[in-house]
Amino acid sequence: MIPRTRRTGRAVAYQVFYRLPLPVRRRLVRMAVSKYIVGAVTLVRDSEAGGAGRLLLLRQPPGRGWTLPAGLLQRGENPAVGAVRELYEESGVRLPPARLNPAVPNAIVHAKGWVDMVFTAEVPASSTELTVDGAEVFEAAWHPLDDLPKLTWPTARLLGHYDIGPLAGQFPPPLPDAAP
Repeated sequence: MIPRTRRTGRAVAYQVFYRLPLPVRRRLVRMAVSKYIVGAVTLVRDSEAGGAGRLLLLRQPPGRGWTLPAGLLQRGENPAVGAVRELYEESGVRLPPARLNPAVPNAIVHAKGWVDMVFTAEVPASSTELTVDGAEVFEAAWHPLDDLPKLTWPTARLLGHYDIGPLAGQFPPPLPDAAP
């Protein structure tokens, strides 16, 4: 049991906190809690591929491994909007946010202080033109899921959460929905 004086002190602190103006409360919370960098990632599959399927991957500087279309969200940006923005900037694939589906799990929390909001999409590779700028992205290509090229460590780790790639099966499955 919490001593009465401590319980009362905590209640007073909350009463004072909730009487503060909202901007002041937000600033206090930002100072007191962990901060995360939030990114958006899109797993784009070839809708025409047979077998295990194909996944869109990018080769970015320094070019030692392949990655997924991804990037940091801008302040206040909707994660799906950020995901389609990054997908277009890095590969030339333009999709409306409504074409993205939240992956399961939708958020991957990394130990180093960032969170990836992950989405999936399917497009026909035969009619989807891939365009790269040669600076941020060297190459964009479709790769068979059962024969992926060398991936960057963060990409292999993220794909492992979805039972894809060299780390498939090494992460616990997502919790089932807590539907009533």
